[in-house]
Amino acid sequence: MEDIKKALKEVPSLLLTLFVIAIVTMNLLANKSINLSVDWLALDCGIIVSWLSFMTMDIIVKKFGAKTSIIVSIVALLVSLLVSVLLFVGASIPGAWSESFVENGDIINNALNATFAGSWYVVFGSSIAFLTSSVVNNVLNEWIGNQIQKKNFTEFALRSYISTGIGQFVDNLVFALIVSLNFFGWNLLQCFTCALTGAIVELLFEVIFSPFGYLIVKNWND
Repeated sequence: MEDIKKALKEVPSLLLTLFVIAIVTMNLLANKSINLSVDWLALDCGIIVSWLSFMTMDIIVKKFGAKTSIIVSIVALLVSLLVSVLLFVGASIPGAWSESFVENGDIINNALNATFAGSWYVVFGSSIAFLTSSVVNNVLNEWIGNQIQKKNFTEFALRSYISTGIGQFVDNLVFALIVSLNFFGWNLLQCFTCALTGAIVELLFEVIFSPFGYLIVKNWND
């Protein structure tokens, strides 16, 4: 408990809030797939914010260490699970969503209830995947940083890009093996291919926004 209190006290509340929001919205947006012209790449709208959760972890590791980042990741995951429970309760309450007051409204209402309530295996798979990938990302990020003597943007970028790329791959693969393989009818090749290609796309967001992460760390140190 002391480690948890220390971690929550050290990490700025705004950064922690952004982290939690990123995880909650990432899981919700993951319900919508993106239409693509190729069948070997499967992406969902969760990629809009998934980079933010990994960049937040990279910032925390850089400033406070891997242990603190892992603790914060677990706390954020627990909050996300609480939100999932609340959404499930809200979707289970009899009533109609505003978007369903149209023709064939019952179909739309049922679809919205199912979307917000979620499936237990999706929540379970995404939780295990995120927890596993966060440990991999945080530990690897800290280890790479310890190997580089000169602390500048290049050091921040290298540790962030490598750990994020591997962490995102692990996240996608674990989710695919738990959920997509067993419930969506994917084969192993699809799981590995989509985990790799998805990680590459998500890493591009990290590359684009990493200068902002470095500025945050630099301002703290100054």
